[in-house]
Amino acid sequence: MHLRIPHLVGVTICFLGVLLALSGCKVQSPPETANHTAHRAAPMPAATASAEKQPVNINVGAQLPPKVRGLLIQEMQAILGATQAIQAAIVQGDHETVASKAQAIHDSFIMDQQMTAADKQALLAAVPDAFLERDKAFHEISAQLAQAGRDRDTKHELRQFSEMVDGCVACHTQYATARFPGL
Repeated sequence: MHLRIPHLVGVTICFLGVLLALSGCKVQSPPETANHTAHRAAPMPAATASAEKQPVNINVGAQLPPKVRGLLIQEMQAILGATQAIQAAIVQGDHETVASKAQAIHDSFIMDQQMTAADKQALLAAVPDAFLERDKAFHEISAQLAQAGRDRDTKHELRQFSEMVDGCVACHTQYATARFPGL
């Protein structure tokens, strides 16, 4: 448990970076050290096979039409807020908040938002399949986190929360390198 607390604090900083990046700000990252690179997230299993077939380091945001990019930014901002609330709720033993905020993340799946058929086609044309697989896997993990909250299982909450954040880092490492050059 002692080793998890710094990771959870770092999550808040990571997601603040997401918000800054989506707003167009650039954050200078420290130089990589052997310790820093050892903590890089491994790819999420659901996307591993497809990701190997896709180009690496794609700036997905730049390829999206403005409306679809706006929906993605809206989703990322909602995820940021929910993630911050989940982090606080886990360390406070507030399982109801963990469950509700994680469920809110699950329910924000971009393909389920108010997109027209043309918007969906533009999204599918702009992003690789592995990106969509990662997004789907991320939302599935958030559903598992919501269930852990409903089960009042703090250890499972921590595992799922960590896996969810690892998914964020892995996705940003592959698909948002222009915004997150330090990953």
